[in-house]
Order: sequence, then C-alpha cells, then structure tokens
Amino acid sequence: MATESILHPSLIVPVGHVEPVPRRVRGVIGGRVVFDSRRALYVWEWRAYPQFSIPVEDLVDATLVDDHHTEHHGAGHAHRHTLRVGPEVREGAAWVWDADAPNSLHGTVRFEWNALDTWFEEDEPVYVHPRSPYSRVDALRSSSSVRVELDGVVLADAPSCVKLFETGLPTRYYVERMYVDWTRLRRSATVSQCPYKGTTSGYWSFDGASGAHEDIAWGYDFPTIHANRVAGLVAFYNEHVDLYVDGILLPRPTDPSREGLR
Repeated sequence: MATESILHPSLIVPVGHVEPVPRRVRGVIGGRVVFDSRRALYVWEWRAYPQFSIPVEDLVDATLVDDHHTEHHGAGHAHRHTLRVGPEVREGAAWVWDADAPNSLHGTVRFEWNALDTWFEEDEPVYVHPRSPYSRVDALRSSSSVRVELDGVVLADAPSCVKLFETGLPTRYYVERMYVDWTRLRRSATVSQCPYKGTTSGYWSFDGASGAHEDIAWGYDFPTIHANRVAGLVAFYNEHVDLYVDGILLPRPTDPSREGLR
C-alpha cells in the first residue's frame, strides 16, 4: 500500500475569520420567510467552510426565545435560542453571539442549517452549508487513465476521466460508466448533497474478500453548473480503494469524515 501523502492544496481560512457576504441571503420555514438579508456575514467556526450570520434586524417573520445556554462556536461564545416562525417552533435553532466574538458579529444570529426548510443565495437554493468564497471547484477533462481495484478485483478501468479539483479535498476522478464493472457493484439507498455539486443520483457498494465496502462510488446525473462535466460519470473514494492514475498507484488520503467529501 502506498504511504499517505497530501496531494491537494490545503484550506487557508483560519477559525474565527469573518467576511461580508455580497449576496442576498434568505431562509424559509413552512413557507414563511425567517430572514431576508443583504448584510449577512460569513463566519468560519471551523476551517472547512463558513456559516452565515444574519443581523437580528433582518429577521422577518421570526422571533427568538433565549434558552439560557451558552457554548463556544469557533469565533466566540454564543447564546442558544429557540426559533419561532408562525406556528413552527425549532428548539435550539439559533445562536446569538456573545461579547467575546468579533465586533462585526455583535447583533447577528447564526442558525443551525437543518433547522430551516430552505436557504437561498439570491434566488437559488443552497444545500448543506454556504459556499466558501475561498474554495474553487474545477472539473477538467483529462487523458489520464484510471484503474480502480479493491481486494484484488478491478472495479473500473477507463482510458480517460474528468478530474474534479475542489479546494481542501483530494482530486476526484470521474469515469464513464461503460468502463465500470457493474456486475461487481450493488446500488445503495444513500443520497448526499453538496453545495458545489448538487444532489447525488446514486451510490454503489462492493462485497469483496475482506467484507462489505459500503458507498465507495457515487455519481451525479444532474450536477450544478459548476460541475456539469461530471454529469453521468462515476467516482470512487480515493480513501477506500486502490486508485491507479496513468498506471501509478496513488496514496490513500486520510478520511476524517465522509460527509461533504464527494
């Protein structure tokens, strides 16, 4: 097995960093507008991606009820609140920043992403978390060959690919489905979403000599415009298969969490 190596650019934004959002941001619960802001802020509570923080004055059809509970959220301490929107009650859904947070965050509130039904940047829905202004997603056609093996079984062998480069993540190698050995894979019910690429259309697992390897491959039939070149193609987790590019076995990167790494 090849030794681990970092083969992609690292994230550059420190925890606690705050920047203005140059987009209109809205949140909806039960068809009611929770907030409508042109003054939102990005706040990095961890390095991977930011959250939105919304001025309290930009709440529309919503009220906050203090839960009298405080936690640290990367940029500083915040007071937890229950969110009420019409008849809807979302407990612990909002965090109002405390005095030790950066001054620009004072008077703003950060919402738990899943507590809202829908988020919008301008008029387009956003999934999972805000898109980082410091991240790029580039899908480039490549003549590099790709062979995927696991437990000594060849799962895919393609003469070319589309390489998807996403800031802070390993390069993903998407191949045409005709070069995948579908007799070796079984479809799973897993669905995931990515703010940069959209909603997956399928996941596949492999039962090999060492046991079941769940959700090692995925595809997007209808990706976002940012990643439209991967439409209809399939990628395998670098972290969980033996991946050869131009005949060279790539080192397996560490997999701290599968969530958001597709």
